[in-house]
Amino acid sequence: MCSTISAPALRTATSSARRLAALLCWAPLLAIPGLVQAQAQGCDLTARHGAGPFDYRYEHQMLPIVELRHFTPKVEALLAGESTSRPAPDIDYTLNKFPNHHRALISLIKLGQKMKTHHVDGMRYSIECFFDRAVYFRADDTIVRVLYSQYLGGAGRQADAVRQLELAAKRAGDSGFSHFNIGMGFFDLKEYEPALQQAHEAMRLGFTRPELMDRLKSVGKWQDPPANAAESAASAASAPASAASQ
Repeated sequence: MCSTISAPALRTATSSARRLAALLCWAPLLAIPGLVQAQAQGCDLTARHGAGPFDYRYEHQMLPIVELRHFTPKVEALLAGESTSRPAPDIDYTLNKFPNHHRALISLIKLGQKMKTHHVDGMRYSIECFFDRAVYFRADDTIVRVLYSQYLGGAGRQADAVRQLELAAKRAGDSGFSHFNIGMGFFDLKEYEPALQQAHEAMRLGFTRPELMDRLKSVGKWQDPPANAAESAASAASAPASAASQ
């Protein structure tokens, strides 16, 4: 079954939700031989290489240049590179400038799967280290933690994957988008109770997309939220419409 993650944190809540939802509609991640329990080696969380680093969500001055010269569509699709014949050096460059570049992190996961390795040739760091650098750089970026969880889950590291989602949930605040994404991550790990909790929280905050609820129903794990929570969700969902009509 395909996971769908809508992300308000790419640039704006509306356009980014559509773009990342399409990117993250994937089959279950395959475990890479030798990856289970692998730890990042030589991972410098604070190393800088030239200008930056910049926050992918908010600091866009350098983003058009990096995406025009390095993280191009053919690099993102792992078809070829721009600076060399391979995409790895360009993904490396992109993540050096924007450690929390969501789409580049997705391509990094896919490249590791393709090459069947946790440290792709031509990149400074292991995949795990790139994620560690991203969460160290911006600990409040819940999308990075959801992606990290997917990577760890695909590597068979269930406890570590769950931990990233738990940390994301603590930082999701009043973002219904984020709680929905985190809930989908929990569902993919077959952690149905926290998935249900995140679904209820997203609903309480007025985020009413049905996919997570439908998936929980499909495995017999859905429960309606308490009546007071349901009333709060209905009020939150109706508030924008009421404001628009005034």
